[in-house]
Amino acid sequence: MSETLLKVTGLKVAYGGIQAVKGVDFEVREGELVSLIGSNGAGKTTTMKAITGLLALNDGDIQYMGRSIRGQGPWNLVKQGLAMVPEGRGIFTRMSITENLQMGAHIRSDKPAIAEDMEKIFGIFPRLKERKDQLAGTLSGGEQQMLAMGRALMSRPKVLLMDEPSMGLSPIMVDKIFEVVREVHARGVTVLLVEQNASRALEIADRGYVMESGLITMNGEAKAMLNDPKVRAAYLGE
Repeated sequence: MSETLLKVTGLKVAYGGIQAVKGVDFEVREGELVSLIGSNGAGKTTTMKAITGLLALNDGDIQYMGRSIRGQGPWNLVKQGLAMVPEGRGIFTRMSITENLQMGAHIRSDKPAIAEDMEKIFGIFPRLKERKDQLAGTLSGGEQQMLAMGRALMSRPKVLLMDEPSMGLSPIMVDKIFEVVREVHARGVTVLLVEQNASRALEIADRGYVMESGLITMNGEAKAMLNDPKVRAAYLGE
């Protein structure tokens, strides 16, 4: 079995005076694509922010590659290979596509490899290459999501955390984003995917966790979860 890259134990996080995460345990092993699904307000984004150092923990621990990263800031974590594509994308709207991608590589100094990686990103997202000098703020929502993913990949992450990548996108763009998540995973990047679109998330995942009201209520192999009547009734509208 692959080694555990990311392990969350007893995680508790209060957000805005509310106990949003109430004692959560899960793990992501090397090479896996793990989906964390649940309805809006379940605590998924709060969990992601805690993992990446954007929110303080009330209790519990987060281990990355066997060592606690509790209390470490996002900057340190990116340097260690933990990158996040945040909900809402968080791109630099007044910078060009190329400049945004360069910002993703700000922790690196290997210029030839950075240029090579940028070409790889343009290979995954030809639409970004066509518009590489365009200001990011003028892109469509789907193009901005592509850029946010490309920027995170420029740091050469070991683990890529993605928070609601399909939110607010057209069905065609949703198809493209999930296709890219699958491709990134196939290239050897370990992925933790937080997603409201449960069926699409479980279709491409190895394993899944269901989060409700700040707790993990179910977990298992993604294919089995897709066929579970409880999951289907609660999240797949059946």
